[in-house]
Amino acid sequence: MKEIRSNQDLIDSAKSTILMESEAIKGMLSFLNDDFANAVQAINKSQGRVVVTGIGKSANIAAKIVATFNSTGTPAIFMHAADAIHGDLGIIQKDDTVVCISKSGNTPEIQVLLPLIKSFGNTIIAITGNTESYLALESNFVLNTFVEKEACPNNLAPTTSTTAQLVMGDALAVALLELRGFSSKDFAKYHPGGALGKKLYLRVSDVLVKNQKPQVHPDAGIKEVIVEISSKRLGTTAVVENNILIGIITDGDLRRMLEKNINFDTLKARDIMSINPRTIEGDAMAVDALQKMENHNITQLLVANAQEYVGVIHLHDLLKEGIL
Repeated sequence: MKEIRSNQDLIDSAKSTILMESEAIKGMLSFLNDDFANAVQAINKSQGRVVVTGIGKSANIAAKIVATFNSTGTPAIFMHAADAIHGDLGIIQKDDTVVCISKSGNTPEIQVLLPLIKSFGNTIIAITGNTESYLALESNFVLNTFVEKEACPNNLAPTTSTTAQLVMGDALAVALLELRGFSSKDFAKYHPGGALGKKLYLRVSDVLVKNQKPQVHPDAGIKEVIVEISSKRLGTTAVVENNILIGIITDGDLRRMLEKNINFDTLKARDIMSINPRTIEGDAMAVDALQKMENHNITQLLVANAQEYVGVIHLHDLLKEGIL
């Protein structure tokens, strides 16, 4: 084992680990065969869930694979192999598919667990680095995650092997979502609280309800316009006649008017408004509103449905929602 003497030694160590693991993952390409495809088909056709189990570090990987399955539309549940043989075996239902993860495939817990699962009649998918192991021989499908050695310099700590298991789990999940035609809209259903989900489901109308609705009549005086912009705190007001949007006045328009030293005592809203303002419909996606603001270098959009004024959406509203 190389003695670490400097920061560069640490960087070299990290590079070595990443290179070793990446080469091992690349090597897995040659292991993929009909067992992988048939395992995906079996999960897809199953009327139950995917129960993912393992022990030690493989159990940690199993839990992450479960999370990936659930987030991509494949119902899954984690079962620790040791707990399973001490009362948790009831997690498995008759239509479930079981994915069992083990580097060696010969751990005592696996050797106790496999006959019990087989007696239930469940389909078993092995993720193992040993295709001659007990687990591989007793499973319906075998996904080979063999690695030459661990990234650990002592070849002991599970590193490369657990990365290989994780990648195989990801490969299963992605193949399943592609087989099922899992779309971005489906993804949003399982991620409603995250930024990604919000980009996919949050609409302008969902954000709009939190804002006030600044508006003035075209014949409103400048003082009324100033009060409306100031009180609603959105930096703008719509100019509306019979609920139809005909223009917009921003605080910038007011500043430019004052700079011209114009006597505004007799001015009306229609005299300083900008016609044909940039708008967006309430049913539009919030992320599209953000894109439109960025494209035109503005901080708010008037919301109108077929010219009927609905309200204002501001850049800050989108930032608060995590739409970035």
